[in-house]
Amino acid sequence: MLTNSSKKIKNKFPEVSLPALSPERKKELAAFIRTAGFRFRRLELLNLSFVHRSVANESGLRHNNERLEFLGDAILGAVSADLLYRGLSDKSEGELAKIKSVVVSADVLSGIALELQIDKLLILGRGEELSGGRAKNAILADALEALIGALYLDSGYKAAYTFVSRRIGPEISRVLDNRHHRDYKSLLQELSQHVYHRYPDYRLVKQSGPEHDRLFWIEVIVDGKVFGPGMGKNKKTAEQEAARIAYETLILEA
Repeated sequence: MLTNSSKKIKNKFPEVSLPALSPERKKELAAFIRTAGFRFRRLELLNLSFVHRSVANESGLRHNNERLEFLGDAILGAVSADLLYRGLSDKSEGELAKIKSVVVSADVLSGIALELQIDKLLILGRGEELSGGRAKNAILADALEALIGALYLDSGYKAAYTFVSRRIGPEISRVLDNRHHRDYKSLLQELSQHVYHRYPDYRLVKQSGPEHDRLFWIEVIVDGKVFGPGMGKNKKTAEQEAARIAYETLILEA
């Protein structure tokens, strides 16, 4: 039986007084819902999942997606653990934990966010926009987790479970098949230290485009050999691509 205090907690949703949306924004969110493949009753709550804290910092807005991210992170973890426990009965606790750490990592979640085109829906402060925030893995991953939290509040755990399982299930298969995203910078560093006893050296070759849509080209030098360049919308992505080129070449020679 619920006490008076627990009833207040259960019925308290701070997001109910969110600002109204423009007709254009409602159309964008409706299109996103169709693409994502779920129903969503409260568009204002959905919109909140894309509001980065930089907007609140600059404009004084009260709400951003951090609370939803907190909630969504917990739901994502629970659903992922359930999928792994039920689907991989032959794996130990340690093995399950390692797989889970990959499928809920920022690299994987940001990739899912890009597939859903969440980058186009993000609402960022001017400073974050100019610094390439739409391409930052952490911001994209946080927005996806916030979306999961918003979906749970709007439609319940079953809807959130279905959405997460549909997106995370294939990532689990990629990990098992060794086809998942790999941290090539770390792999290259380990290889370079082991074989050549030195660290890789990354060098910016060029950059182009306006500040909000910039491209970077980066080379990596290992034992005097130059590999790349790798290209990306931020330096981290370009470095990863350069490292991939170098690692895949050198591993064949090692």
